[in-house]
Amino acid sequence: MLAPSPAPRLWRAPAKVNLTLHVLGRREDGFHELDGVVAFAGCCDWLSFESGGELALSVDGPTGPAAGPIADNLVLRAARALAKRMPGLRLGRFRLMKLLPVAAGLGGGSADAAAALRALAYENRLADDDARLWEAAGEVGADVPACLSPRARHMAGRGERLGPPLETPPLFAVLANPGLPVATPAVYAGLGLARGAATGLGPSPRIAAGADREAAIAALSQGRNDLEASALRLAPKIAEALAALSRAEGCRLARMSGSGATCFALYEDRRLAARAARALRRARPAWWVRATALR
Repeated sequence: MLAPSPAPRLWRAPAKVNLTLHVLGRREDGFHELDGVVAFAGCCDWLSFESGGELALSVDGPTGPAAGPIADNLVLRAARALAKRMPGLRLGRFRLMKLLPVAAGLGGGSADAAAALRALAYENRLADDDARLWEAAGEVGADVPACLSPRARHMAGRGERLGPPLETPPLFAVLANPGLPVATPAVYAGLGLARGAATGLGPSPRIAAGADREAAIAALSQGRNDLEASALRLAPKIAEALAALSRAEGCRLARMSGSGATCFALYEDRRLAARAARALRRARPAWWVRATALR
């Protein structure tokens, strides 16, 4: 009697939250110069991989229909970027379970791509620090390198220049998306910066190594998200999410993540975050709301 085939290994693609996002200017190449702090949530998409055969991808899950054409999916782009650098790379079939909202300021596509690269690295016995892995991540998107090693850290440039992991306690949070996608290019265009222009605004505050939760929240409170005003003009409903989060008992900080529309609020402890999430789900049943810990 044949032994059953082992179940495919599952890879987490956690939501990326921009705790601060300062826009320092626009470069001559058209990209914006950023500086900020990112962290990763407990909520995630899930990716499975079965090695062997041609490269393929299937997508399902509650937010799968909004993920766009499979041929354009960043999972496939990531696999092809690595294969280009590694002739003979063992490929196979991916299955993506989409749970995170799409075009939501949570880096979902980048997280999916990074999970695909981790899966291929495991299957092909690549070291975590293999330069080809990181080069492929950078080719796919500026956010993908941060998602490849999903830990809270400072980031700069387009998002590809990464500081060391921040050794801080988890930050208890509620994430809330009011149920609308926001196009990232439109949000950046709304800044109105010409190529080569600087904003004259300062970089994101730094979180000291080993800072406790209170000190980390205090530092983050001195920062901002410079995309928030532009996103609000495109999607005024974001203001509702920010107001609802801010009103919750124990909220220490409420801010938009990335280019929106997802917003987050930070709390002193897990109990307060869970209570706030339950209340918000009751008040806004159509919204995507999650209590989580950011690391």
